[in-house]
Amino acid sequence: MKYLVVLFCALLLLFTSCKDDAQQRDAENKKAIQKKEVIYKNISKSWDFYATPINTTSEQSVASWTEFRQFLDELGQKPRKTMGAFQKKAAELSKKVLLLNNNIPFQFQQPQIKSRIGTLITKVRLLNLFIHLDNIPDKKVILLIGEINAELVSLQRQMDKITEKSKIPVEEGESDMLRMLDTTRAIPNTIVNPNLPRVE
Repeated sequence: MKYLVVLFCALLLLFTSCKDDAQQRDAENKKAIQKKEVIYKNISKSWDFYATPINTTSEQSVASWTEFRQFLDELGQKPRKTMGAFQKKAAELSKKVLLLNNNIPFQFQQPQIKSRIGTLITKVRLLNLFIHLDNIPDKKVILLIGEINAELVSLQRQMDKITEKSKIPVEEGESDMLRMLDTTRAIPNTIVNPNLPRVE
């Protein structure tokens, strides 16, 4: 009889604990769903990129630089409905931004432009990384969106600056002076061994 009472109490405790676990699990699932909805709303509200050229130089570059145009077009399309759509968009942006290093117009093949493109690539790939995490840090994603916009503006302003400098006429003799100042063209400063045979 004692064993029966003990067994009955043990079974009663087991069933009540299982019931509590199910209720607790349901409550945790509801919290997780609510948290994901809040994250989705925050990211959706902040997902706004500068997808249009900010100056005439950028507009001309978009016409001739296919990769830059495709990247801006991809930025201009805002995903809808689910977090999965944002994840797909971030993955696509990550692919498109890598292509910016291809076919850079000749006048923009300068370290200033390449470094800005490199920074832009890093920011977009970070956005892709953060948005694919299980626990999405929405504040970091929102911060990265602002940083990507700042890098886009910086890139386009640098392109404009380079274009404006190229319009300045070169004075007579200036190109010769610049060539003379170029250290890569200088005669190497090596010591000649007098014992080595020379070709004359």
